[in-house]
Amino acid sequence: MIFNSINMSASLVRATVRAVNKRKILPTRAALTLTPAAVSKIRLLLQDKPEYIGLKVGVRTRGCNGLTYTLEYTKEREKSDEEVLQDGVRVFIEKKAQLTLLGTEMDFVESKLSSEFIFNNPNIKGTCGCGESFNI
Repeated sequence: MIFNSINMSASLVRATVRAVNKRKILPTRAALTLTPAAVSKIRLLLQDKPEYIGLKVGVRTRGCNGLTYTLEYTKEREKSDEEVLQDGVRVFIEKKAQLTLLGTEMDFVESKLSSEFIFNNPNIKGTCGCGESFNI
């Protein structure tokens, strides 16, 4: 997910998806696990926004391969949202996205050209060439 610090709207723009093959994902009670880098970035994004309680992950039909992740700031937990609380950071998963995210690791990666959240998802059957959309 690329973040523009100047114009952060409620809907964030982009996330990259990676299909994970032959990788052992440890069983967890949470649908989504966060890497230390993701926790740090979420904490940083929320520190000057006290009106928001966390980030919400959703899926939308979009892109050349079917689905894409969305990330938005959220002020409250919806009744059907699943909450992931890790290291003091709250991430909410929309009902529509819950099955697509089971066993997924959310990471944050920075390079010279981009900074984005990466969803390492073992459930993905295919992704588009740019990594923005996927199918399950």
